[in-house]
Amino acid sequence: MAAQPLTNALTIDVEDYFQVSAFAPHIARSSWDTRECRVERNVGRILEMLAERQTKATFFTLGWVAQRYPGLVRQIVDAGHELASHGYGHERASDLSEQAFFDDIQSAKSILEDIGGVEVQGYRAPSFSIGEGNLWAFDSLLRAGYSYSSSVYPIKHDHYGMPDSPRHVYQVRPGLVEVPITTLRFFNRNFPSSGGGYFRLLPYALSRWMLNRVNTVDQQAGVFYFHPWEIDSDQPRVDGISSKTRFRHYVNIDRMEHRLKQLLCDFLWGRMDQIFLGAAQQQPRMAPALATA
Repeated sequence: MAAQPLTNALTIDVEDYFQVSAFAPHIARSSWDTRECRVERNVGRILEMLAERQTKATFFTLGWVAQRYPGLVRQIVDAGHELASHGYGHERASDLSEQAFFDDIQSAKSILEDIGGVEVQGYRAPSFSIGEGNLWAFDSLLRAGYSYSSSVYPIKHDHYGMPDSPRHVYQVRPGLVEVPITTLRFFNRNFPSSGGGYFRLLPYALSRWMLNRVNTVDQQAGVFYFHPWEIDSDQPRVDGISSKTRFRHYVNIDRMEHRLKQLLCDFLWGRMDQIFLGAAQQQPRMAPALATA
């Protein structure tokens, strides 16, 4: 009898195009409120796509976005998806002091819970910015009341990565688990196999093969991630960026939505909390007094 296919975690980092870390030197944080915000329409398209396939996912959402688009947060929750934290203002954890990081993750958790009316258990650091130099971040997450993190990418990258860390879910502190971004182990090296720019760059057949190998050979659930701006080929172009940044951000962006729809058909998908925390720890509703009317 054939083995039952594993359910992988589908995750969306809810941020807008102008909040990408690589654009930080070119777009002042003080100008964010003057920019055309496209996150609401892009997340709306993603929700429609997931509804068509009856698929649930985890939305790691910025507190900054939630404050400005509370209806979007409620749409995510009402559709049965997991609401999780991406911090407040997309500041890299490695750029913050321990106190500033704690204030950021605590503020984001409070905002999301007040608007969504559910307990926020998960966190993902912007740009996977928890590494060997700031492992204290896990202590801060535990103190802030999170149950899991998905902030470590076990690859070598010029902006992030901890290649020697475990490749699959592990307890990083008592009461806190880390669910790393999925990699494929090949020739004694970890290769990215779970979304973002790599998914847009590589042939779809290769991405599918890599995730399938993790499921069948490692017998582990994968964690796939993408951003709402990655399905938005009409987003405003940012001037003055390097050719490397331009390539990474815009490569095959016009093909992303089609590839995602194919990915939804080729694998089983679900929420992070239900896959990695278990049914007993699925996202509970908050007391009515904590929910925003």
